[in-house]
Amino acid sequence: MSSLPSAADSAPYGRPRTAQEAAEHARVAPGEIAVGVVIGRASEYFDFFVFGIASVLVFPAVVFPHLPRLEGTLWSFAVFALAFVARPFGTALFMWIERRWGRGTKLTAALFLLGTSTVGLGFLPSYATLGLGAAVLLSLLRIGQGVALGGSWDGLPSLLAMNAPPQRRGWYAMLGQLGAPLGFLVASALFAFLTASLTPEDFLGWGWRYPFFVAFAINVVALFARLRLVVTHEYEQQLNERELEPVPVLELLRLQGSNVAIGAFAALASYALFHIVTVFPLSWVMLTAEQSVAGFLRVQMVGAVLAAGAIVASGRLADRFGRRRTLEALAVLIAVFSGFAPTLLGGGELGQDLFMLVGFVLLGLSYGQAAGAVTANFPARYRYVGAALTADLAWLIGAAFAPLVALGLSAHFGLGFVSLYLLSGAACTLAALYASRTLAARD
Repeated sequence: MSSLPSAADSAPYGRPRTAQEAAEHARVAPGEIAVGVVIGRASEYFDFFVFGIASVLVFPAVVFPHLPRLEGTLWSFAVFALAFVARPFGTALFMWIERRWGRGTKLTAALFLLGTSTVGLGFLPSYATLGLGAAVLLSLLRIGQGVALGGSWDGLPSLLAMNAPPQRRGWYAMLGQLGAPLGFLVASALFAFLTASLTPEDFLGWGWRYPFFVAFAINVVALFARLRLVVTHEYEQQLNERELEPVPVLELLRLQGSNVAIGAFAALASYALFHIVTVFPLSWVMLTAEQSVAGFLRVQMVGAVLAAGAIVASGRLADRFGRRRTLEALAVLIAVFSGFAPTLLGGGELGQDLFMLVGFVLLGLSYGQAAGAVTANFPARYRYVGAALTADLAWLIGAAFAPLVALGLSAHFGLGFVSLYLLSGAACTLAALYASRTLAARD
Protein backbone atom coordinates (compact mmCIF):
# COMPACT_ATOMS: atom_id res chain seq x y z
CA MET A 1 0.00 0.00 0.00
CA SER A 2 1.54 3.30 -1.06
CA SER A 3 1.82 6.16 1.42
CA LEU A 4 0.66 9.64 0.63
CA PRO A 5 3.03 12.61 0.94
CA SER A 6 2.44 14.76 3.99
CA ALA A 7 1.67 18.46 3.76
CA ALA A 8 5.24 19.22 4.77
CA ASP A 9 6.52 17.11 1.85
CA SER A 10 4.10 18.39 -0.77
CA ALA A 11 4.11 21.50 -2.88
CA PRO A 12 0.92 23.47 -3.58
CA TYR A 13 -1.86 21.50 -5.36
CA GLY A 14 -0.61 18.24 -3.79
CA ARG A 15 2.31 17.49 -6.13
CA PRO A 16 5.53 16.19 -4.53
CA ARG A 17 8.21 18.77 -3.75
CA THR A 18 11.26 18.96 -5.92
CA ALA A 19 14.68 18.70 -4.23
CA GLN A 20 15.14 22.46 -4.54
CA GLU A 21 11.73 23.19 -2.99
CA ALA A 22 12.41 20.76 -0.13
CA ALA A 23 15.74 22.48 0.58
CA GLU A 24 14.06 25.89 0.60
CA HIS A 25 11.32 24.56 2.88
CA ALA A 26 13.96 23.34 5.35
CA ARG A 27 15.48 26.78 5.66
CA VAL A 28 14.67 29.22 8.43
CA ALA A 29 13.80 32.57 6.91
CA PRO A 30 16.24 35.42 7.68
CA GLY A 31 13.33 37.44 9.06
CA GLU A 32 12.55 34.73 11.60
CA ILE A 33 16.20 34.54 12.61
CA ALA A 34 16.26 38.34 12.98
CA VAL A 35 13.26 38.24 15.35
CA GLY A 36 15.03 35.64 17.49
CA VAL A 37 18.20 37.74 17.55
CA VAL A 38 16.41 40.93 18.62
CA ILE A 39 14.35 39.18 21.32
CA GLY A 40 17.38 37.42 22.76
CA ARG A 41 19.61 40.49 22.78
CA ALA A 42 16.94 42.82 24.15
CA SER A 43 16.32 40.53 27.13
CA GLU A 44 20.05 40.26 27.86
CA TYR A 45 20.59 44.02 27.61
CA PHE A 46 17.61 44.71 29.84
CA ASP A 47 19.27 42.60 32.56
CA PHE A 48 22.51 44.36 31.85
CA PHE A 49 21.13 47.90 32.21
CA VAL A 50 18.94 47.13 35.21
CA PHE A 51 22.10 46.21 37.11
CA GLY A 52 24.01 49.18 35.67
CA ILE A 53 21.37 51.72 36.73
CA ALA A 54 21.00 50.04 40.13
CA SER A 55 24.77 50.36 40.58
CA VAL A 56 24.25 54.12 40.67
CA LEU A 57 20.82 54.54 42.27
CA VAL A 58 20.57 51.58 44.66
CA PHE A 59 23.66 49.65 45.66
CA PRO A 60 25.68 52.57 47.10
CA ALA A 61 22.83 53.20 49.57
CA VAL A 62 21.66 49.61 50.14
CA VAL A 63 24.90 47.56 50.03
CA PHE A 64 27.60 50.16 50.71
CA PRO A 65 25.90 52.71 53.02
CA HIS A 66 28.90 52.69 55.39
CA LEU A 67 31.01 54.36 52.68
CA PRO A 68 30.85 57.90 51.28
CA ARG A 69 28.64 58.15 48.20
CA LEU A 70 31.56 58.32 45.74
CA GLU A 71 33.37 55.31 47.23
CA GLY A 72 30.12 53.35 47.43
CA THR A 73 29.45 54.02 43.74
CA LEU A 74 32.99 53.00 42.80
CA TRP A 75 32.60 49.72 44.70
CA SER A 76 29.27 49.16 42.93
CA PHE A 77 31.00 49.69 39.58
CA ALA A 78 33.71 47.22 40.60
CA VAL A 79 31.01 44.60 41.21
CA PHE A 80 29.38 45.64 37.91
CA ALA A 81 32.64 44.76 36.10
CA LEU A 82 32.74 41.21 37.54
CA ALA A 83 30.20 39.96 34.99
CA PHE A 84 32.49 40.95 32.13
CA VAL A 85 35.43 39.21 33.75
CA ALA A 86 33.36 36.03 34.16
CA ARG A 87 31.82 36.12 30.70
CA PRO A 88 34.67 34.48 28.70
CA PHE A 89 34.78 31.66 31.26
CA GLY A 90 31.04 31.21 30.81
CA THR A 91 31.52 30.95 27.06
CA ALA A 92 34.18 28.25 27.45
CA LEU A 93 32.12 26.29 30.01
CA PHE A 94 28.87 26.34 28.07
CA MET A 95 30.54 25.54 24.75
CA TRP A 96 31.75 22.36 26.45
CA ILE A 97 28.19 21.70 27.64
CA GLU A 98 26.91 22.17 24.10
CA ARG A 99 29.46 19.74 22.65
CA ARG A 100 28.41 17.15 25.21
CA TRP A 101 24.63 17.63 25.58
CA GLY A 102 23.49 19.84 22.73
CA ARG A 103 22.57 23.44 22.02
CA GLY A 104 19.11 23.32 23.56
CA THR A 105 20.47 22.05 26.89
CA LYS A 106 23.18 24.70 26.87
CA LEU A 107 20.80 27.56 26.22
CA THR A 108 18.27 26.35 28.78
CA ALA A 109 20.95 26.00 31.47
CA ALA A 110 22.49 29.38 30.67
CA LEU A 111 19.20 31.27 30.74
CA PHE A 112 18.13 29.42 33.89
CA LEU A 113 21.34 30.58 35.57
CA LEU A 114 20.77 34.11 34.27
CA GLY A 115 17.20 34.16 35.53
CA THR A 116 18.15 32.71 38.92
CA SER A 117 20.96 35.21 39.40
CA THR A 118 18.73 38.09 38.34
CA VAL A 119 15.79 37.21 40.57
CA GLY A 120 18.27 36.58 43.40
CA LEU A 121 19.31 40.21 43.11
CA GLY A 122 15.69 41.16 43.66
CA PHE A 123 15.79 39.37 47.04
CA LEU A 124 19.24 40.71 47.98
CA PRO A 125 19.51 41.54 51.71
CA SER A 126 20.71 45.02 52.61
CA TYR A 127 23.87 45.94 54.53
CA ALA A 128 21.66 46.62 57.56
CA THR A 129 20.50 42.98 57.46
CA LEU A 130 23.62 41.05 56.41
CA GLY A 131 26.52 43.45 56.76
CA LEU A 132 29.43 42.81 54.40
CA GLY A 133 27.77 39.55 53.43
CA ALA A 134 25.41 41.62 51.27
CA ALA A 135 28.36 42.78 49.14
CA VAL A 136 29.67 39.21 48.88
CA LEU A 137 26.27 37.91 47.80
CA LEU A 138 25.91 40.77 45.30
CA SER A 139 29.29 39.86 43.80
CA LEU A 140 28.42 36.15 43.51
CA LEU A 141 25.11 36.87 41.81
CA ARG A 142 26.81 39.28 39.43
CA ILE A 143 29.39 36.63 38.53
CA GLY A 144 26.51 34.23 37.91
CA GLN A 145 25.01 36.74 35.48
CA GLY A 146 28.33 37.02 33.65
CA VAL A 147 28.82 33.27 33.34
CA ALA A 148 25.24 32.91 32.09
CA LEU A 149 25.61 35.69 29.52
CA GLY A 150 28.70 33.96 28.16
CA GLY A 151 26.73 30.75 27.86
CA SER A 152 23.67 32.27 26.23
CA TRP A 153 25.34 32.60 22.82
CA ASP A 154 23.06 30.82 20.34
CA GLY A 155 24.80 31.52 17.04
CA LEU A 156 21.81 33.37 15.62
CA PRO A 157 23.75 36.56 14.72
CA SER A 158 26.39 34.52 12.86
CA LEU A 159 23.72 32.53 11.03
CA LEU A 160 21.87 35.72 10.16
CA ALA A 161 25.06 37.31 8.79
CA MET A 162 25.90 34.25 6.69
CA ASN A 163 22.35 34.10 5.27
CA ALA A 164 22.36 37.80 4.39
CA PRO A 165 22.55 38.80 0.71
CA PRO A 166 26.06 40.09 -0.08
CA GLN A 167 24.81 43.59 -0.82
CA ARG A 168 22.86 43.80 2.48
CA ARG A 169 25.27 42.40 5.03
CA GLY A 170 25.52 45.68 6.92
CA TRP A 171 21.73 45.84 7.21
CA TYR A 172 21.45 42.34 8.64
CA ALA A 173 24.48 42.85 10.92
CA MET A 174 22.80 45.75 12.70
CA LEU A 175 19.57 43.87 13.53
CA GLY A 176 21.00 42.05 16.53
CA GLN A 177 22.46 45.29 17.89
CA LEU A 178 18.98 46.81 18.19
CA GLY A 179 18.58 44.83 21.40
CA ALA A 180 20.87 47.27 23.22
CA PRO A 181 18.79 50.48 22.89
CA LEU A 182 15.56 48.52 23.36
CA GLY A 183 16.81 46.99 26.59
CA PHE A 184 18.14 50.33 27.81
CA LEU A 185 14.90 52.13 26.92
CA VAL A 186 12.76 49.71 28.93
CA ALA A 187 15.17 49.64 31.90
CA SER A 188 15.40 53.44 32.02
CA ALA A 189 11.63 53.84 31.70
CA LEU A 190 11.03 51.43 34.56
CA PHE A 191 13.48 53.17 36.90
CA ALA A 192 12.19 56.62 35.85
CA PHE A 193 8.64 55.55 36.73
CA LEU A 194 9.67 54.10 40.10
CA THR A 195 11.82 57.07 41.16
CA ALA A 196 9.09 59.53 40.13
CA SER A 197 6.25 57.58 41.78
CA LEU A 198 7.85 56.55 45.07
CA THR A 199 9.44 58.41 47.91
CA PRO A 200 13.22 57.91 48.22
CA GLU A 201 12.59 55.77 51.31
CA ASP A 202 10.12 53.49 49.53
CA PHE A 203 12.29 53.23 46.43
CA LEU A 204 15.37 52.18 48.42
CA GLY A 205 13.28 50.03 50.76
CA TRP A 206 11.46 47.87 48.20
CA GLY A 207 10.74 49.65 44.91
CA TRP A 208 14.16 49.00 43.37
CA ARG A 209 13.58 45.25 43.53
CA TYR A 210 10.80 45.20 40.92
CA PRO A 211 13.03 45.74 37.85
CA PHE A 212 14.90 42.55 38.71
CA PHE A 213 11.64 40.60 38.92
CA VAL A 214 10.58 42.07 35.57
CA ALA A 215 13.95 41.00 34.15
CA PHE A 216 13.30 37.44 35.31
CA ALA A 217 9.90 37.41 33.59
CA ILE A 218 11.40 38.76 30.37
CA ASN A 219 14.08 36.06 30.50
CA VAL A 220 11.43 33.35 30.67
CA VAL A 221 9.63 34.73 27.61
CA ALA A 222 12.91 35.13 25.72
CA LEU A 223 13.93 31.58 26.61
CA PHE A 224 10.86 30.04 25.00
CA ALA A 225 11.04 32.37 22.01
CA ARG A 226 14.65 31.41 21.32
CA LEU A 227 14.24 27.70 22.07
CA ARG A 228 11.32 27.57 19.66
CA LEU A 229 13.77 28.48 16.92
CA VAL A 230 17.05 26.97 18.15
CA VAL A 231 15.83 23.40 18.64
CA THR A 232 14.12 23.08 15.27
CA HIS A 233 15.47 20.66 12.71
CA GLU A 234 15.73 23.43 10.12
CA TYR A 235 17.89 25.56 12.40
CA GLU A 236 20.18 22.66 13.25
CA GLN A 237 20.47 21.81 9.57
CA GLN A 238 21.52 25.33 8.67
CA LEU A 239 24.09 25.43 11.45
CA ASN A 240 25.55 22.14 10.26
CA GLU A 241 25.67 23.34 6.67
CA ARG A 242 27.49 26.50 7.76
CA GLU A 243 29.80 24.57 10.13
CA LEU A 244 28.58 26.75 13.01
CA GLU A 245 29.43 24.25 15.71
CA PRO A 246 31.33 24.62 19.00
CA VAL A 247 35.07 23.94 18.95
CA PRO A 248 37.41 23.84 21.96
CA VAL A 249 38.34 27.37 23.04
CA LEU A 250 42.03 26.49 23.37
CA GLU A 251 42.04 25.24 19.78
CA LEU A 252 40.43 28.49 18.65
CA LEU A 253 42.99 30.62 20.49
CA ARG A 254 45.88 28.55 19.19
CA LEU A 255 44.85 28.72 15.54
CA GLN A 256 42.81 31.95 15.38
CA GLY A 257 44.22 34.02 18.23
CA SER A 258 45.17 36.92 15.96
CA ASN A 259 41.61 37.19 14.62
CA VAL A 260 40.20 37.09 18.16
CA ALA A 261 42.52 39.90 19.27
CA ILE A 262 41.84 42.02 16.19
CA GLY A 263 38.09 41.54 16.57
CA ALA A 264 38.14 42.54 20.24
CA PHE A 265 40.15 45.71 19.67
CA ALA A 266 38.29 46.68 16.48
CA ALA A 267 35.12 47.24 18.52
CA LEU A 268 36.86 49.16 21.30
CA ALA A 269 35.78 52.70 20.32
CA SER A 270 32.12 51.67 20.34
CA TYR A 271 32.32 49.60 23.51
CA ALA A 272 34.24 52.31 25.40
CA LEU A 273 31.59 54.86 24.40
CA PHE A 274 28.83 52.41 25.43
CA HIS A 275 29.12 52.97 29.18
CA ILE A 276 30.41 56.51 28.93
CA VAL A 277 27.02 57.66 27.60
CA THR A 278 24.76 55.25 29.53
CA VAL A 279 25.93 54.40 33.06
CA PHE A 280 28.70 56.95 33.74
CA PRO A 281 26.69 60.17 33.14
CA LEU A 282 24.03 59.03 35.60
CA SER A 283 26.67 58.54 38.28
CA TRP A 284 28.29 61.90 37.52
CA VAL A 285 24.98 63.77 37.71
CA MET A 286 24.01 61.99 40.93
CA LEU A 287 27.25 63.10 42.56
CA THR A 288 27.75 66.59 41.15
CA ALA A 289 24.43 68.05 39.89
CA GLU A 290 20.95 68.85 41.13
CA GLN A 291 19.10 67.39 38.13
CA SER A 292 16.30 64.97 39.09
CA VAL A 293 16.92 61.28 38.52
CA ALA A 294 13.61 60.74 36.70
CA GLY A 295 14.22 63.74 34.44
CA PHE A 296 17.73 62.60 33.61
CA LEU A 297 16.54 59.07 32.82
CA ARG A 298 13.91 60.52 30.48
CA VAL A 299 16.65 62.30 28.56
CA GLN A 300 18.53 59.01 28.33
CA MET A 301 15.37 57.36 27.00
CA VAL A 302 15.33 59.92 24.19
CA GLY A 303 18.99 59.04 23.61
CA ALA A 304 18.10 55.35 23.37
CA VAL A 305 15.53 56.13 20.66
CA LEU A 306 18.16 58.13 18.77
CA ALA A 307 20.62 55.26 19.15
CA ALA A 308 18.09 52.81 17.71
CA GLY A 309 17.57 55.05 14.71
CA ALA A 310 21.34 55.43 14.29
CA ILE A 311 21.80 51.65 14.41
CA VAL A 312 19.31 51.29 11.57
CA ALA A 313 21.14 54.02 9.64
CA SER A 314 24.45 52.20 10.20
CA GLY A 315 23.14 49.30 8.14
CA ARG A 316 22.55 51.60 5.17
CA LEU A 317 25.93 53.28 5.56
CA ALA A 318 27.79 49.99 5.86
CA ASP A 319 26.13 48.54 2.77
CA ARG A 320 27.01 51.64 0.78
CA PHE A 321 30.55 52.35 2.01
CA GLY A 322 31.62 49.06 3.61
CA ARG A 323 31.61 48.07 7.27
CA ARG A 324 35.30 48.67 7.86
CA ARG A 325 35.21 52.13 6.33
CA THR A 326 32.11 52.96 8.36
CA LEU A 327 33.79 51.89 11.60
CA GLU A 328 36.98 53.78 10.73
CA ALA A 329 35.06 56.99 10.06
CA LEU A 330 33.09 56.64 13.28
CA ALA A 331 36.22 55.95 15.31
CA VAL A 332 37.54 59.30 14.04
CA LEU A 333 34.25 61.01 14.98
CA ILE A 334 34.36 59.45 18.47
CA ALA A 335 37.93 60.75 18.84
CA VAL A 336 36.71 64.26 17.90
CA PHE A 337 33.72 63.91 20.25
CA SER A 338 36.07 62.96 23.10
CA GLY A 339 37.66 66.40 22.91
CA PHE A 340 34.33 68.05 23.78
CA ALA A 341 33.47 65.66 26.62
CA PRO A 342 34.88 67.75 29.52
CA THR A 343 33.22 70.96 28.29
CA LEU A 344 29.82 69.32 27.80
CA LEU A 345 29.82 67.29 31.02
CA GLY A 346 30.93 70.33 32.97
CA GLY A 347 28.51 72.66 31.19
CA GLY A 348 25.47 72.21 33.39
CA GLU A 349 22.21 70.48 32.55
CA LEU A 350 22.15 71.57 28.90
CA GLY A 351 25.73 70.48 28.27
CA GLN A 352 25.20 67.11 29.96
CA ASP A 353 22.05 66.43 27.96
CA LEU A 354 23.81 67.39 24.73
CA PHE A 355 26.74 65.12 25.61
CA MET A 356 24.40 62.18 26.01
CA LEU A 357 22.26 62.77 22.95
CA VAL A 358 25.21 63.27 20.58
CA GLY A 359 26.97 60.35 22.25
CA PHE A 360 23.98 58.07 21.77
CA VAL A 361 23.88 58.88 18.04
CA LEU A 362 27.58 58.10 17.65
CA LEU A 363 27.12 54.97 19.74
CA GLY A 364 24.29 53.72 17.52
CA LEU A 365 26.19 54.36 14.30
CA SER A 366 29.32 52.59 15.52
CA TYR A 367 27.77 49.84 17.64
CA GLY A 368 25.46 48.86 14.81
CA GLN A 369 28.41 47.43 12.88
CA ALA A 370 30.88 46.68 15.69
CA ALA A 371 30.03 42.98 15.93
CA GLY A 372 30.14 42.09 12.25
CA ALA A 373 33.12 44.01 10.92
CA VAL A 374 35.86 41.44 11.48
CA THR A 375 34.18 38.15 12.44
CA ALA A 376 34.08 37.36 8.73
CA ASN A 377 37.86 36.81 9.03
CA PHE A 378 37.19 33.54 10.87
CA PRO A 379 37.01 30.35 8.81
CA ALA A 380 33.55 28.78 8.97
CA ARG A 381 34.63 26.13 11.50
CA TYR A 382 35.73 28.76 14.03
CA ARG A 383 33.16 31.49 13.46
CA TYR A 384 30.59 30.20 15.98
CA VAL A 385 32.94 30.25 18.99
CA GLY A 386 35.13 33.02 17.54
CA ALA A 387 32.26 35.50 17.36
CA ALA A 388 31.22 34.75 20.95
CA LEU A 389 34.71 35.01 22.43
CA THR A 390 35.54 38.14 20.42
CA ALA A 391 32.47 39.88 21.84
CA ASP A 392 33.36 38.73 25.37
CA LEU A 393 36.86 40.18 25.15
CA ALA A 394 35.65 43.40 23.54
CA TRP A 395 33.26 43.93 26.45
CA LEU A 396 35.99 43.08 28.96
CA ILE A 397 38.66 45.34 27.47
CA GLY A 398 36.51 48.23 26.33
CA ALA A 399 33.46 48.43 28.56
CA ALA A 400 33.81 46.45 31.79
CA PHE A 401 35.79 49.02 33.75
CA ALA A 402 34.68 52.14 31.85
CA PRO A 403 32.28 53.49 34.55
CA LEU A 404 34.76 52.68 37.34
CA VAL A 405 37.75 54.26 35.61
CA ALA A 406 35.86 57.26 34.22
CA LEU A 407 34.18 58.14 37.53
CA GLY A 408 37.24 57.49 39.68
CA LEU A 409 39.64 59.51 37.55
CA SER A 410 37.15 62.30 36.83
CA ALA A 411 36.25 62.73 40.49
CA HIS A 412 39.88 62.95 41.57
CA PHE A 413 41.67 64.47 38.58
CA GLY A 414 39.06 66.07 36.31
CA LEU A 415 36.85 65.25 33.34
CA GLY A 416 39.78 65.33 30.92
CA PHE A 417 40.32 61.65 31.68
CA VAL A 418 36.99 60.84 30.02
CA SER A 419 38.48 62.30 26.85
CA LEU A 420 41.59 60.18 27.19
CA TYR A 421 39.55 57.03 27.73
CA LEU A 422 37.44 57.59 24.61
CA LEU A 423 40.47 58.66 22.59
CA SER A 424 42.38 55.51 23.51
CA GLY A 425 39.41 53.38 22.42
CA ALA A 426 39.22 55.16 19.05
CA ALA A 427 42.98 54.71 18.51
CA CYS A 428 42.74 50.98 19.28
CA THR A 429 39.86 50.58 16.83
CA LEU A 430 41.75 52.30 14.01
CA ALA A 431 44.87 50.22 14.69
CA ALA A 432 42.91 46.96 14.78
CA LEU A 433 41.01 47.74 11.58
CA TYR A 434 44.30 48.53 9.84
CA ALA A 435 45.73 45.24 11.08
CA SER A 436 42.59 43.42 9.89
CA ARG A 437 42.87 44.97 6.43
CA THR A 438 46.57 44.10 6.26
CA LEU A 439 45.97 40.52 7.39
CA ALA A 440 43.17 40.06 4.86
CA ALA A 441 45.35 41.41 2.05
CA ARG A 442 48.21 39.11 3.04
CA ASP A 443 45.93 36.08 3.17
